[in-house]
Amino acid sequence: MMVVLSGLLAASLAIGLPVGSAYADEPTDGTGAGTSATEVLDSLEVKGRAPKTGYKRTQFGKAWADVDHNGCDTRNDILNRDLTGVRHKWRTHNCVVKSGKLHDPYTGKDIKFKKGKKTSTAVQIDHVVALSDAWQKGAQKLSEERRTALANDPYNLLAVQGRANQKKSDGDAATWLPSNKGFRCEYVARQIGVKHKYSLWVTQAEKEAMAKVLSSCPTQTVPDYTGVKDSTAEKTTESEQTEQTQTEQSAEQAQQTQQTTQAPAPEPAPAPAPAPQTAPQQDVYYQNCTAARAAGAAPIYQGQPGYRSQLDRDHDGVACE
Repeated sequence: MMVVLSGLLAASLAIGLPVGSAYADEPTDGTGAGTSATEVLDSLEVKGRAPKTGYKRTQFGKAWADVDHNGCDTRNDILNRDLTGVRHKWRTHNCVVKSGKLHDPYTGKDIKFKKGKKTSTAVQIDHVVALSDAWQKGAQKLSEERRTALANDPYNLLAVQGRANQKKSDGDAATWLPSNKGFRCEYVARQIGVKHKYSLWVTQAEKEAMAKVLSSCPTQTVPDYTGVKDSTAEKTTESEQTEQTQTEQSAEQAQQTQQTTQAPAPEPAPAPAPAPQTAPQQDVYYQNCTAARAAGAAPIYQGQPGYRSQLDRDHDGVACE
């Protein structure tokens, strides 16, 4: 048995897999990590954009699927990775992020994240290579399994400012770049790494835009899985998280006790708030999340066409997650 385990350990180390990891986080994953971004860009096929015909979000599998089977959905995996000072929702096994702070790579701004119906959309998870863009540049030829991997690959995902994510939409480097100019080289290099890994092509205009960005940083390499976050940034440890949770619980219990003993006679319940009026430009209705996913609209952020509170089960401003 020891011989078998030793062989497996040696094999894991030989191919660059950290022991116990579900991801191949080393340059052996096909991104070209560590190689000149310009050289990898030159290796990509240049073709025209294919028709968007047939594109649906469901072509890339279930939104935020738990592909690594760690018990936590991809969206929260990325929030846990990219935010600092993370605090978790109680009894979610340190999965569901309750609050934290993001140093947004797209704008360079610090954003406080708080999970809630009106606050969650301040931080969104962006596909560095948008799925619609990927579909029109080779992904429709990939297997469904491979497309699901692309949609949930941490290498292709970043927590970013919600407004910046909405402005980007499904644009490529020829139509959108981060306003934070100091991040543009790494952003373009990561797009190149994603396209190399999944055998996607670039348009001529896209390649020219990427080359222009890289001309200002000729030593830029394709990044690895270390992401963009400062490695010295402070993270809340598990023991600190437990202490914080216990403190919050004690405070809530004390408050409930005080309210029970000192609360005045209950006032009549207020009249229910009127149903929100749907803006004319948002005249889109999905009967349920299944219908929204079939239309390629999920997840739906509050304010986007088709969003309804009935589809937002945890009332965090993101429906059909």
